[in-house]
Amino acid sequence: MELKAVKDAFDPVTKRQKLCSSKFHEAIEQIGQEIEQALIKLQSADASSSYPDHKAIVSDLQTKLKEISHVSQLESSQKEVNGALSRYPKQLEKNFNPDISKAYRNVDFDSHTINQIIVSHLYREGLFEVGDCFADEAGEQEATALKSPFIEMYHIQQAMKSHNLEPALKWASANCEKLRQNGSDLELKLHRLQFVEILQNQGRDDALKYARTFLSPFASSHMAEIQKLMACLLWAGKLDISPYSDLLAPINWEKLCEDFTRQFCNLLGQSFDSPLSVTVSAGVQGLPTLLKLMNVMMNKKQEWQSMKQLPVPIELDKEFQFHTIFVCPVSRDQATEENPPMLMSCGHVLCKQSITKLSKNSTKTFKCPYCPSEIDASHCKQLFF
Repeated sequence: MELKAVKDAFDPVTKRQKLCSSKFHEAIEQIGQEIEQALIKLQSADASSSYPDHKAIVSDLQTKLKEISHVSQLESSQKEVNGALSRYPKQLEKNFNPDISKAYRNVDFDSHTINQIIVSHLYREGLFEVGDCFADEAGEQEATALKSPFIEMYHIQQAMKSHNLEPALKWASANCEKLRQNGSDLELKLHRLQFVEILQNQGRDDALKYARTFLSPFASSHMAEIQKLMACLLWAGKLDISPYSDLLAPINWEKLCEDFTRQFCNLLGQSFDSPLSVTVSAGVQGLPTLLKLMNVMMNKKQEWQSMKQLPVPIELDKEFQFHTIFVCPVSRDQATEENPPMLMSCGHVLCKQSITKLSKNSTKTFKCPYCPSEIDASHCKQLFF
């Protein structure tokens, strides 16, 4: 699936469409101007007693309109766009394979785990009735245990989107010890934004009272942040033109909502991103490579259903790279305590036994299998996951 080829084919289409559109708009604007001028002449003629020939004005207008926009010229521009559009679908068909079933491989999935992932995803999205229905029809009643906490999270998120921090503040206060153990400063961030809201909407006195009650406990560990907020008191009512106007940016609400969701899921023992959405996104990214591989194997009449591993690597972005285990890319062996992963000076990682073989028992340098760097085995460091 060559996205660059598709983009290269689409660019001329957009350029021709923009050119055609500009020609049409220019012609329409000129036509409007000529009509307005003709109307002014007609109105002035009506106001006078001479009553000149109106037909002459209309005839002159018709002549000018024909000069402005020949139908053949506009049709020619439109034909160019239509021609480019007719070729573009062919490029799409060439690069996008509508049949992705050949990239499917028969794998024995744990249906119980998959059902729980789906139910969890539906609850995360606030689709509680749909999640209940799916859990009931799939016979996964225990999966509904996540419903109650996700309902709480969903309501707090909706309140934050409406600039109501009270539910989030109550939750953070109830879980303050756990948040501190995790090194989170979510509670301070919530109070900071609430302080700014009070300062903007209620005034300096109420903001100062709020700071003394809720911000003072953080002074010992976040003095610089507290001092910045206290300086905002000098700009009450005009914080938007102050050196601290960044505190009013809408992005602060988005980041805070994201931080809250992350901490809530963390305390719940869930990942921040939905496992289902991560799986689908990773699959979409790896699908082009799989389709290319399948085309090659089909041409060579090879079967991949029985393969234990893919003959080519599937490159995914960093957010899809998880290292609960490490498999050496050279030996294909899983790392163990006796054969740990080792970080080479170039940044790539191999298992210790592979480095030992490549370096002839550390007696000589060797070339990294993935880059031109020369590696000294004595400079490799063990990694701990």
